[in-house]
Amino acid sequence: MPLDLEKFYQACNPSRPLMMGNNSDRRYYIDFASVRGGKIIEALLRTITRISPNSPTCQLFTGHLGCGKSTELLRLKAELEEAQFHVVYFESTHVLEMADVDVTDILLAIAGQVSESLEAMKIRLKPNYFTKLFSEVMDFLQTPIDLGVEAELSVGIAKITAKTKESPQLRRRLRDYLEPRTQGILQSINQELLERADKELKAKGKKGLVVIVDNLDRVAIRPLPSGRSLPEYLFIDRGEQLRKLHCHVVYTIPLALTFSNDSAELQHRLGGGVAPKVLPMIPVRLRSGEIFQQGLDLMRQMVLARAFPDIQPSDRLSLITEVFDNLETLDRLCLISGGHVRDLLGLLFDCLREQDPPFEKACVELVIQRQRDYRANPIDSQEWELIFQVVKQQRVRGDIEYHTLLRSLFVFEYRDHQGVWFAVNPVLAETPKFKSWLKDNSQ
Repeated sequence: MPLDLEKFYQACNPSRPLMMGNNSDRRYYIDFASVRGGKIIEALLRTITRISPNSPTCQLFTGHLGCGKSTELLRLKAELEEAQFHVVYFESTHVLEMADVDVTDILLAIAGQVSESLEAMKIRLKPNYFTKLFSEVMDFLQTPIDLGVEAELSVGIAKITAKTKESPQLRRRLRDYLEPRTQGILQSINQELLERADKELKAKGKKGLVVIVDNLDRVAIRPLPSGRSLPEYLFIDRGEQLRKLHCHVVYTIPLALTFSNDSAELQHRLGGGVAPKVLPMIPVRLRSGEIFQQGLDLMRQMVLARAFPDIQPSDRLSLITEVFDNLETLDRLCLISGGHVRDLLGLLFDCLREQDPPFEKACVELVIQRQRDYRANPIDSQEWELIFQVVKQQRVRGDIEYHTLLRSLFVFEYRDHQGVWFAVNPVLAETPKFKSWLKDNSQ
């Protein structure tokens, strides 16, 4: 079975989540639920399809950047569609300005995406409130925006958003105008859009509407004049408004919020009493530092499935030498990734840019060394101290400094039968700085 180099290269692209509704992508998918500490997507799915199909639910989902959240959410979308729900999935990074976002921006983005998706099904809803609001907005901004008489809701929102995206000043003025009207906007979205959409969809045989807002965990962690960070303001202070949509919603939120002192408030305000579901890393080692064979086996399969998607998992191991000089070289890559999906794909991608498979140990070591130096470069002495604290205690505190460790992927979160634990990113454990600290502390 020869390796198709071009397909392998495309399958290893670390920036592309797997489209689980697409059969050719589904072949690359590995289910890590058995080692991740629980069936997370199944729980989100079950809440919507089994427990509360006819009453709106608001569920929160989080995890490290690049640990596979989008792929899992696209799997949730595919499974909800199989269960006859109409799903609107969108990446907020494509629609919102992540460094400068407010609740009204999120609500309008959801309204725009839902309308666009319904219009594609020939369901056209024209909320009167928005027609009036758009003409008032144009008067207020004194900026010509050609909405046309018959403009669909999605077109109106898209044109206004595009206009304000170009100008932070215009965006602030629009926000000042919309902010006092949040309640009215929410009411109109619910009554004139979501409730009517639900009726229309059910008439077409659908069981309901689900909105999945991906990448919202990427909002900038910056302090606001109030002293709160932007994520705390959005998801905690204003969480109740984001929760009030009359359809099923799944929001991705920043992982750091689950360590905040306000995590209980987040659970109650936005989660409605339910804690966020966390997608942890895939453990390739145990707390004790020993290799965790079950996790390592699945990571091997992830690499080999990208090379040989049509071969049975049990037969792929005999083809290792098509991709690596030996099994140890593949294991070295899997272990150094720490079970971080995107990092592993990135390392593979880099190997492919260096040479054709089978990759030799020297090529893999060069790629690892580059990754190590790149990741270690920005770490200052204060951050190193925090990393050492995490290694000693295997836990992360809620302070703002720890946000950096999680967001910058300096430390990884894992789950086992005892609960949550943390470890340094294995690539940083190979730096001279870390090795000398370890030597000094192991006497």
